[in-house]
Amino acid sequence: MIISIPTFFTFLIYFSLLLGTGIFFYKRTQNIGDYILGGRGLGKWITAFSAQASDMSGWLLMGLPGAIYFDGIPAVLIAIGLFVGTLFNWKLISQRLRIYSAKTDSLTLSSFFEDRFRDPTGLLRIISAIITLIFFTIYASSGFVAAGKLFESIFHIDYRVAASIGAFIIVLYTFLGGFLAVSWTDFFQGLLMVIAIIIVSAVAYNSVDGFNGIRRAMISEGQSVNIIPGSNFSLLTTISTLAWGLGYFGQPHILARFMSIKSSKELPQSMKIAIIWVFISLTGAVFIGFLSIPMFQGLSGGDQEKVFIYMINCMFNPWIGGIMLAAILSAIMSTIDSQLLVCSSALTEDFYEKIIKKDATQRELVFIGRLCVVVISLIALSLALNPNYTILRLVAYAWGGFGAAFGPLILYALFSKRTTWLSALSGMIIGTITLILWKEIGLGEKLYEIVPGFFANALTIYLINHISPAKDREIIQEFIDVEASLRGRAEDR
Repeated sequence: MIISIPTFFTFLIYFSLLLGTGIFFYKRTQNIGDYILGGRGLGKWITAFSAQASDMSGWLLMGLPGAIYFDGIPAVLIAIGLFVGTLFNWKLISQRLRIYSAKTDSLTLSSFFEDRFRDPTGLLRIISAIITLIFFTIYASSGFVAAGKLFESIFHIDYRVAASIGAFIIVLYTFLGGFLAVSWTDFFQGLLMVIAIIIVSAVAYNSVDGFNGIRRAMISEGQSVNIIPGSNFSLLTTISTLAWGLGYFGQPHILARFMSIKSSKELPQSMKIAIIWVFISLTGAVFIGFLSIPMFQGLSGGDQEKVFIYMINCMFNPWIGGIMLAAILSAIMSTIDSQLLVCSSALTEDFYEKIIKKDATQRELVFIGRLCVVVISLIALSLALNPNYTILRLVAYAWGGFGAAFGPLILYALFSKRTTWLSALSGMIIGTITLILWKEIGLGEKLYEIVPGFFANALTIYLINHISPAKDREIIQEFIDVEASLRGRAEDR
């Protein structure tokens, strides 16, 4: 098969823009605060697009349409759960976390946990950083799988070579520009993603005889076309798919965007932008999944996650198709770069500076941060070289891991003045262990492991808080000050 020259040049231009962004911000990264959080200087548009583009990874244009193609209507509940989770994450978490993390002068989620609860042991910070590294390595590997499948389909090269090329490009601009490069590329990638979703779904709809064509194809494939659950309705399956929304409260790469905005006063406007973007993106991805059923039949073995690629190749000339395919790459890269940066932050801020060298210079910390990006990428790539992994499977495990470990902890940290470092640490450990055991013994096939993990964490914190609530006056007063600051923001509006 011959590689399309127009598509090749489209990707070459796209890669050049990414590299140029990395070089541009390389010269503007002066200290570890710049590299990790961009000096807390993001505007409302960049914050909104960056938060959601880094959230909606390659699974949005590959994993979710593939799930719709394979499971039909039941898989729509994943999108509903994610939309509701996004809404509550912005509404409940964003402003409180921005104000609280600034008050404690915390750069990472792990350091926020330690500073918020005044952990005297340092275990809260260290263990949360370890959890971050483990699950983000798995999460990043899902992005490399997506990149491998994309380049394999477009350029007809070996999957392992394709995944390695994708990893190299992502690592290069993340290595150079840090948080600002990642956030600005996320902004443009988010724009490209939503434009591609709208155009591809509109063209595909006209080519399959609309909803009638989708309905006929679903019936021929043996899928139910009833929106109301029938005899095959499963309560546990419904809970599992909707439970994806619980994961939002614990995702470090999304929460970092809330911490980085220039002013908490801009977050309500940023939320409106983000919610509109998410609604359009999720609706379009679901629509593409349904449209793929009449267009491509008999896909299996992970090929169902390539339906968006197949659509583009069928319906567009190479020049336009190259731009649409670049949108898939945007979805992949906008998440991996954020994950690599959070992993780098955990290793640099929470291990190197905290344990190895407390008097490290800012230049040294930035260098270590960049080095950590490379190391984590190599580990994630080694996992991604197995072509049998599906994107959704890897994302589901990592997403659930963060939701179970950090979700309840964030909620208690921001809404409860009774919570202590001991209850926070205990809840985080119990939630993580519950999730892993639930998955390993095979119960994840019946109920998504985030559900038992999340509630085991929340229940543990609640019980310990009830037995031994926080008594430190300084911690309680800080909580009261944050509440007062939030009330002041509300009165200003």
